Amino acid sequence: MQNILIADDNADITNVLAAYTTKEGYNPIIATDGEEALKLFDEHSPAAVLLDVMMPKMDGYEVCRKIRAKSNVPIILVTARGEGFEKIMGLDIGADDYIVKPFSPSEVMARLRAVLRRMTAPETASNITSENFIKIDNLEINLEEYSLSIGGEKIALTKKEIETMWTLAENPNKVFTRDNLLDSLWGFDYYGDPRTVDSHIKRLRAKLDTVEHPNWSIKTIWGMGYKFNIEN
Repeated sequence: MQNILIADDNADITNVLAAYTTKEGYNPIIATDGEEALKLFDEHSPAAVLLDVMMPKMDGYEVCRKIRAKSNVPIILVTARGEGFEKIMGLDIGADDYIVKPFSPSEVMARLRAVLRRMTAPETASNITSENFIKIDNLEINLEEYSLSIGGEKIALTKKEIETMWTLAENPNKVFTRDNLLDSLWGFDYYGDPRTVDSHIKRLRAKLDTVEHPNWSIKTIWGMGYKFNIEN
């Protein structure tokens, strides 16, 4: 049975979400503040985290940052604040989805199932074949190991970031719209904002740019989307 960490200082919310996660076949782990959430995360290695933003001792954004620094576990932020810039902030620091209160517990469970499917699908669906390796200039992507290196130096990426690079590099110079990338990487059941793609690409570029790669880049095609660009 997979553990799901539920972090919220509102007992009514944690009780409802715990009941629904149990009904879904998961084991809920309850934290009532940010510090306890980090402690329980390390102790129980949850499969996903439902994380309230406004919590005592440490807010959800900081908890998300600290978890993301050591794990690519799916994180869904749950908050009463639904302003657009706050959603983007949550996605920028590594959250996978964002739910605004008041919410339907059934919707939360649907989103939880979706992020867990996206997390596990590559490991269960792919066969180990030579087709799982791409080398372009100094870039190497290995889907058998879920690793990416530039000039022999491994870059620490999340699964979703490696999948994004694979999708783009497998189709050099092809423009992918935001909807294309949402459909192929997040799936048709994705509930979030299309701007998730922009935040995702921004984080990915920042990691790739720690090593020089003058002969290729992820290029923005304004008004359209993104492409893996090979310099002539």
